[in-house]
Amino acid sequence: MSSVSIPQGREHSLLGLLNRVAASTASSPEQESWGEDARRRSSLRNLSYNKLSEIHPAGFEDLPNLQEMYLHNNELTAIPSLGAASPHVVSLFLQHNRIRSVNGSQLKAYLSLEVLDLSSNNITEIRSSCFPPGLYIRELHISSDSFLCDCQLKWLPPWLESTTLQAFVTATCAQPESLKGQSIFSVPPERFVCDGFPKPQIITQPETTTAVVGKDIRFTCSAASSSSSPMTFVWKKDNEVLANVNMENFSQVRKQDGEVMEYTTILHLHRVTFGHEGRYQCVITNHFGSTYSNKARLMVNVLPSFTKMPRDITIRTGTMAPLECAATGHPNPQIAWQKDGGTYFPVAREHCMHVMPDDDDVFFITNAKIDDMGIYSCTAQNSAGSVSANATLNVLETPSLVLPLEDLVVSVGETVALQCKATGSPSPHITWLKGNRPLSLTYRHHFTPGNQLLVVQNVVVEDAGQYTCEMSNMLDREHAHSQLSILPTPGCRKDGTTMGIFTIAVVCSIVLKSLVWVCITYQTRKKSKEYSVTNTGNSGIRFFSSEALSDWRMDW
Repeated sequence: MSSVSIPQGREHSLLGLLNRVAASTASSPEQESWGEDARRRSSLRNLSYNKLSEIHPAGFEDLPNLQEMYLHNNELTAIPSLGAASPHVVSLFLQHNRIRSVNGSQLKAYLSLEVLDLSSNNITEIRSSCFPPGLYIRELHISSDSFLCDCQLKWLPPWLESTTLQAFVTATCAQPESLKGQSIFSVPPERFVCDGFPKPQIITQPETTTAVVGKDIRFTCSAASSSSSPMTFVWKKDNEVLANVNMENFSQVRKQDGEVMEYTTILHLHRVTFGHEGRYQCVITNHFGSTYSNKARLMVNVLPSFTKMPRDITIRTGTMAPLECAATGHPNPQIAWQKDGGTYFPVAREHCMHVMPDDDDVFFITNAKIDDMGIYSCTAQNSAGSVSANATLNVLETPSLVLPLEDLVVSVGETVALQCKATGSPSPHITWLKGNRPLSLTYRHHFTPGNQLLVVQNVVVEDAGQYTCEMSNMLDREHAHSQLSILPTPGCRKDGTTMGIFTIAVVCSIVLKSLVWVCITYQTRKKSKEYSVTNTGNSGIRFFSSEALSDWRMDW
């Protein structure tokens, strides 16, 4: 039987090995019989002694005539698929590998298989479905003293005896302890029972994790077994075995059942980078087989950081207020705005916030109003976490009267109140003048806080004249006038008690009017806050409540 000589002790890719085989085949010196020789050589392949742990089916697509496959003395853990060549293979040699289990899916494609050599593999189980109907096996070579003789193996001895394959099989029980060392052919059928689980069973699966670049993370995997057979642990990333990794392994006896051992393996990954992203899986193996965990995905993200931060702005009413905010991160962060820590956004409700046409990172408020003044918070958020930055928007407005001043006529001895209710930003400073000169104050003159109310008690003829309310802030200075006329009173003068009561009545009336004004304003704003503004039309800006933003916070 001809074969291709391949150096032992070295690892080769499957495609590279096949190319060498093809090159050796094509270099036959007997050119006259090359066609027949090539057909004969293409019917077999010898890839033994190459430390192969995996076979890629694509490497056999161009070998439709393959009938004999030699894969002995490698590191295969399962019967491999040979792709399009599988249905034509007659003989498959897999002795001296690491195959522990044989199931139905592994042999399903081998429709013409007659000789299967699995000798010198520590096989622990062979499922009843592994030999599909219509498959005619003439030789089945097995030699293993590692069989788990439980109810799942009960079918094998009578089947081997009925197919005359018993002569090629040496199979000895390793578990349970009561059958250890006995040939499967000498065990009575009623002794094949399922009382334990010597093959590892996963009880803790590794979990999908999201980590920030530079952080340490770990994956945990646990398994249980009723056997005392030593365990080995392997971690895989994207189906490739990880070598030289920081792995912590330990075992303990399950408290509720002293005969069951729990085995745990922990994979530590330090200062993760994008190169650590992938799907991780643990493989726990003992003498009776290997158990594979679920694949847990590791996603590595970058915490958002600002590339543009909002800045404090001072503008006049009616003008435009630009607010810029941009951030980078992985995945790309979303930008959200808040005002004064909440969702009360007059500009959002009125659709007055837009994106700059040539810069998506800059938003602007059109026709700014006093209500727009406040602290604006920009939050950049992704699955790694969030960062925030604040900017104060100051809106300036020239002073103006809320209610016009009126001319007043009173009699001598009465009390008069002059009201100058002004608005502006910053709040205007109010100064009272009489005849365009600073007011000369006496014990009869009184002011409410802010000088918005001037009260003159026990007026005299000299109090008559033009009173001026001067309103000023950093933007401008405005004036309002009131003409006070005094009428002489022929009767007796009112005593101090009467005048005091009148003064208190006037002041209370004005204060009550101010409280009503504040209540109306508060109720209006309260109703506005009951509506949650979540979008600003075409602006592309999102607004979130404080409760929603708090869910983005992560503890680093």
